[in-house]
Amino acid sequence: MKNLRNGEFFGQTNEILNFDGLTITDTEYTHDFVDWHYHENPYFTFLLQGNMKEGNKKEIYDCSAGTLLYHHWEDAHYNIKPDIFTRGFHINITEEWFEKFQLSKNQVEGSFNIKNPAVKLLMYKIFKETKLNDNSFNLSVHQLLLHLFDQLSNQKKDLEKNPTWAKQIDEILHENFTDKLNLSDLAKALDIHPIHLSRDFHKYFQYNLGEYLRKLKVEKSLNIINDFESLSEVALECGFSDQSHFIRCFKENMGITPLKYRQILK
Repeated sequence: MKNLRNGEFFGQTNEILNFDGLTITDTEYTHDFVDWHYHENPYFTFLLQGNMKEGNKKEIYDCSAGTLLYHHWEDAHYNIKPDIFTRGFHINITEEWFEKFQLSKNQVEGSFNIKNPAVKLLMYKIFKETKLNDNSFNLSVHQLLLHLFDQLSNQKKDLEKNPTWAKQIDEILHENFTDKLNLSDLAKALDIHPIHLSRDFHKYFQYNLGEYLRKLKVEKSLNIINDFESLSEVALECGFSDQSHFIRCFKENMGITPLKYRQILK
């Protein structure tokens, strides 16, 4: 089984950044099939464009733009890619980085698909910072990555003690966030009191319902921002009331406008 060294991926790497124990790459996937392999360091794969299928010892993921995967060191997996342009953003993390920031590299283990919109938005921000590449980008990347690991660690602990309704509502929101939802209907679907839902949602998701929904919508817009010519079409597709509301929420979450992000993505 092939062992890929730090920063090594199958495909055409068009940009690579090395600093302070991190290797960040922007890679076009060129192989239709990549056999079982593993990487010597933990890393994130963030699919910017296209589609692929990835399998590990436990699961198979159908990955589209916006998919965020984490692999612990030496976790074996394989990839299958359709005949379309597919592009991934990767962050390889050395043991030195974990030591420098006093983190155990075993704090987050295994291979898994990250669906939390708040965590995924952090990865979008890291991608944005590497493309802006100003004097403080490395400081911003470290800060965002530390925040991301903190979120993942807390999420892992919370999942073990979350009540059934919290898992159910997360599935409902991911599937229906573009619809007009209301608190009483959600509470009825979960068979809990609206006050209970309103009071405890923040405990398990770190945001209130409205904030979480807006993050889901913004994250969706980042995946499809190049699929539509006008921002009003993107806003409608993601469930925003209008273009101005979309732009305002996008900037609150990403720190830049949708048009600026579209330029960065290109």
